[in-house]
Amino acid sequence: MAEVRLDRVGKFYGSYEAVQKFDLTIRDGEFFVLLGPSGCGKSTTLRMIAGLESITTGDLTIGGRRVNDVDPKDRKVAMVFQNYALYPHKNVFDNMAMALKLQKVASQEIRERVERTAEMLGLSEYLERKPAALSGGQRQRVAIGRAIVRTPEVFLFDEPLSNLDAKLRVKMRMELQELHDRLGVTSIYVTHDQIEAMTLADRIVVMNEGVVAQVGTPREVYDHPATEFVAGFIGSPAMNFVDVERTGDGSWKSLCGSLSVSLPQSVPDAYAKVRLGIRPEHIELVGESVPASEPVHEAVVHLDELLGADALLSLGIGDVRLLARVGGSDHPVRGDHVRVRLPQQRLHAFAIESGAAITGAPKH
Repeated sequence: MAEVRLDRVGKFYGSYEAVQKFDLTIRDGEFFVLLGPSGCGKSTTLRMIAGLESITTGDLTIGGRRVNDVDPKDRKVAMVFQNYALYPHKNVFDNMAMALKLQKVASQEIRERVERTAEMLGLSEYLERKPAALSGGQRQRVAIGRAIVRTPEVFLFDEPLSNLDAKLRVKMRMELQELHDRLGVTSIYVTHDQIEAMTLADRIVVMNEGVVAQVGTPREVYDHPATEFVAGFIGSPAMNFVDVERTGDGSWKSLCGSLSVSLPQSVPDAYAKVRLGIRPEHIELVGESVPASEPVHEAVVHLDELLGADALLSLGIGDVRLLARVGGSDHPVRGDHVRVRLPQQRLHAFAIESGAAITGAPKH
């Protein structure tokens, strides 16, 4: 196991800055996820750690050793790719053993390592099969097993589940969690799937256009997004946003005038307008018995989508549209009139120009 530290690490392709200089420390034994949309620099960062991309600026250390100019094979890392990268003409045993054979490890030790790893991954009965005779999930286990037998200090995962169907992805996520708990090896995982990030990570770094937008636990980035981008990227469905302006009585009203809310007192007086954010799951449907002191809004259901246990409602409060996530049993349907509440403690405020959080932002 090893700590991975990036000190002002950046990457240029000619004049294009793919990864802007940033500092990041991945703790010994941590499951760390690099999350962001396509083109945000997360895979480039992973490849710099692996040694598959050169580092333009800054220093990278693994286990306290600077490895900027160290060959990939000597960095004590093992990488699992999106496309498995298995040898089609070799059986499972030989695929898993290949790296050890290249390192000239003794045959008996190779057999012991491969058989022990195969048993851990449920592959013992498939050691003589070739990749074509395996399912997608089994092939991914072989790719992971090939990394495990090398006993690396750091595991690197580059979107390893993206080629699997939805049901198998859920199963493999659980298996990866159990595997990390068992091995305790520092793991760095790249994905654009925020559900994978939220379920697997000890900590997440959210990246956007080569910049680190926020680092924190899944709960921290969900409850206290540092920017509007993070707020919109984390969570499914995405957070609702409405531009509001301050009124004379201390409340905030949407620019079209149909929605009025109270925001926390922490919004500085300098802000006359802000972007209000609330997650669909935090919008509450309320009955007629709610006390008058509670701010309640009359809304119309424009669309309803049943997801099973939950339902999504497209609500209209005057000219404002909000998406709400509610229970799937006896939920309102299109055309119904409902009463909704936007709990003050669930509201976020962001600066309209910069996107920075004004309320609910984490302290660093």
